[in-house]
Amino acid sequence: MPNLTVVLPTYNEIENLTQISEALLALPVPGLNILVVDDNSPDGTGQKAEELAQQSGGRIAVLHRQEKNGLGPAYIAGFKRAISMGADYMLQMDADFSHQPKYIPELIARLESGYDVVVGSRFAKGGSVDERWGWYRKLLSRFANRVYVPTILGLPINDATGGFRLWRRETLVGIDLDRVRSNGYVFQVEIAYVAHKLGFRMSEVPIYFPDRRHGKSKMSMRIQMEAALRVWQVMARHQSLRPAMRRTALYSE
Repeated sequence: MPNLTVVLPTYNEIENLTQISEALLALPVPGLNILVVDDNSPDGTGQKAEELAQQSGGRIAVLHRQEKNGLGPAYIAGFKRAISMGADYMLQMDADFSHQPKYIPELIARLESGYDVVVGSRFAKGGSVDERWGWYRKLLSRFANRVYVPTILGLPINDATGGFRLWRRETLVGIDLDRVRSNGYVFQVEIAYVAHKLGFRMSEVPIYFPDRRHGKSKMSMRIQMEAALRVWQVMARHQSLRPAMRRTALYSE
């Protein structure tokens, strides 16, 4: 069985970390390990991650970063570390249960059916979001993901801003993670666009997306509007990419 590393970026997730780790390790997925990427959380998440790692029998590792400087750099650092640790598949997800572990076996099955990256999609047919979302939030998110981003970038997925994704090692190496420079939520759009332009095969699995169990959401209207504007920057930066421009050398870190 391939080795799967779940990359969990954390900042003030101490209320969720133990529960999400237990849920992940309880899955019937051989070879599943967890890499917590903590951005020096002031609530003690990093210390809690170390405690869990010591109790996990080697199934949990921790990457400590010295400051909070964006979701994108946290994932890039986590992916590079997971690659250096020998992961065959890498799953990116939030630690707050808005991405439910029960979907992971289905994501793996879809990846192994011949795809290079599989997205757990809120807006694919059969997907949905928390019923407590207001109509405006639902409309804005659906428009951004099913109309705005696909029209500009030509992406073949319906959830370009979602962060629940399973990647093959070869896909992340081929992307050349150093190409991806966004440090906010537009990171999700940028890395998906780079993968698409390089010719990697993409698919979606519909999911239900509930609001987080504990803590406060880090998404705001300002962040959403900034991400929408930066889509054009992503296009300008990467529209010349072609499959022949895939990276072939492995990362050492």
